[in-house]
Amino acid sequence: MLLKTSMALGATALLAACATAGSGYVMSDEVAAKLAEFEKTGEVKNCLQLRTIDQIRPLDERNFLIETGVNDYYLAELSSSCSGAASSFNRLQYTTSLSSLCRNEIIRVVDNTNGFTVGSCGMSDFQKLEKIEEPAE
Repeated sequence: MLLKTSMALGATALLAACATAGSGYVMSDEVAAKLAEFEKTGEVKNCLQLRTIDQIRPLDERNFLIETGVNDYYLAELSSSCSGAASSFNRLQYTTSLSSLCRNEIIRVVDNTNGFTVGSCGMSDFQKLEKIEEPAE
């Protein structure tokens, strides 16, 4: 049975930018600040159960923050850009025959107005994140 899931995008276009070494990829200051709220645990998963995914939020076209419960987060760092993913005018859509979203699954970026696919990309591994607690004042 094919499961078809659409995830609404909650991120808006990000404007400020700073260079990241190597690939020519540019990460905005806004994305860097958001990722600074988390620490990577070192745990990496190839798949996440669909029933546990609450939200997939593209921070930009290469970094997807995935919420799987209260204070339970994963980061998917894509190796290539997922054109249009961070636009509030688009949504993510994928089709899978499994009960999981896995590495290398194709994610399509679909325009909310006309339903046209405007981009696509392959999902990466899922890195477990822990939210950094702010010190009490």
